Amino acid sequence: MCFVLTLMAGMLAVQASHAAEPQTVTVTAEGLADPKADTYQRDKGLMIDDLRRDAKRQILEKAVGAYVESSTLMKNYTLIHDKILTRSQGVIKRVVKESEPYAGADGLMHLLMTAEVYTGDVKAALSEMGRQERVDLIREAGNPRIAVAIDVSDTESGAPRQSGMAENIVKERLQSFGYRVVDAKNGQAADFTITGEAKLKTFTDTLAASGVTLTKYALTSFSVKCVDNATGEEIYHDTRVSEKSWPDKDQAVAAIGGMIGEDFSKEFFAERINTPVRTCRLEVEGLPDYDAAALLRKEFIGLRPVLDVTLKGFDRSGTSKYEVEFAGAGGGFAQFLNTAILTPLNATFGAGSFTLESAHGDAARVVFHPGANPAAFGAKSGAALNAIKNF
Repeated sequence: MCFVLTLMAGMLAVQASHAAEPQTVTVTAEGLADPKADTYQRDKGLMIDDLRRDAKRQILEKAVGAYVESSTLMKNYTLIHDKILTRSQGVIKRVVKESEPYAGADGLMHLLMTAEVYTGDVKAALSEMGRQERVDLIREAGNPRIAVAIDVSDTESGAPRQSGMAENIVKERLQSFGYRVVDAKNGQAADFTITGEAKLKTFTDTLAASGVTLTKYALTSFSVKCVDNATGEEIYHDTRVSEKSWPDKDQAVAAIGGMIGEDFSKEFFAERINTPVRTCRLEVEGLPDYDAAALLRKEFIGLRPVLDVTLKGFDRSGTSKYEVEFAGAGGGFAQFLNTAILTPLNATFGAGSFTLESAHGDAARVVFHPGANPAAFGAKSGAALNAIKNF
């Protein structure tokens, strides 16, 4: 007998919000405290306060994890702690719900909490750091990789040719914003691709007074577009007819690069970057009962990349349905699933309990072998189960 998990994942698109309603993300985390501490023996209320404080700290860590790699979070923990993790009162909009405190099998007291976090405040706090301090802190989606390809044709060369000069001028503008420019032709992945095509017409003009013949280069038209490579959506396009001319071809090409570069501002990409959150639907077949389904949900809540998880349904045949939101990931979905989800679950349930059977785009299939550790779900106290199931 085996449990089968089927995951359908897709990027959670950021919804534009009204200026009066700042964007938030819902995050669930677990606070921990040692009930044997001397302080708590004198005042149990202090333990509950510390459980809530720890839950809020972990909620903020998860929110920061949407923009900061886990390794970078650990390396810069003190810096991030001072900038963000001590500011829960302003960054957390509201606590949506919290569980009753309960004693875990690990001897610690636990408290589950779900809260709304202002994503703008998290990003603003990160941006307050100096450029060198935050250069490694912004996720790939927050610091987009952009490829540029511009072709120029004229009456002398005929067919359109790639123009390194025009491309470099556009690249310099993008790099001035701190964005990364990559070479797609060398296999480097890009989040956005800017392509442009300009047409030059060569003509001569003879000065009547001197008889001197001048060659000029006129821009007859140019078009430019930008594609979001994650979705394939053409997010910008522009076509113009022009009568501008220059006495030198290099000047004409440089001017073309400048005009295309002016179409893109620092905010252009920032406004179109999705919050790096993946929303997955999980169907788990074969769980023995509702308690096991609730306990598996608890396992996901304990993972830092998991912002929130909801048990959507359970029936007597053993099918459980979950909706899980993961904070950003570099690389493909299969790699993220294997490293951020399956590895820690296998550490809990026993090596080989979960294996990735297949992954195609946004779909993945995982098999759980209960034989590796049949008692993995373990027994929980009635108070602990009630706290988890009612949360």
